[in-house]
Amino acid sequence: MKKVEAIIKPFKLEDVTEALHEIGVSGITVTEAKGFGRQKGHTELYRGAEYVVDFLPKVKLEVVVSDQLVDRVVEAIASAAQTGRIGDGKIFVIPIESALRIRTGERDDDAI
Repeated sequence: MKKVEAIIKPFKLEDVTEALHEIGVSGITVTEAKGFGRQKGHTELYRGAEYVVDFLPKVKLEVVVSDQLVDRVVEAIASAAQTGRIGDGKIFVIPIESALRIRTGERDDDAI
């Protein structure tokens, strides 16, 4: 099993969740986040005053899938989240040792 974490732009969330649903991913966790990468924020003008926005709004998605599905999940997220502009985000793949569904006691692949 692997956990796929993706940091994406908030307005791409619906496109990404639809892409994941199409390949059979049924459960995801979404967290609102703030951060920056190479773009290091940007400058905005508010009521005539200039100020720096260091942390940009992002969305963090977490999906745990079987090893066979990882490549399809990564490709679905990448293609749905891409705008071609700086700040499109990142995808991380992390190994999962075990999983347990609390309600039924199912373990590992049965639990996801």
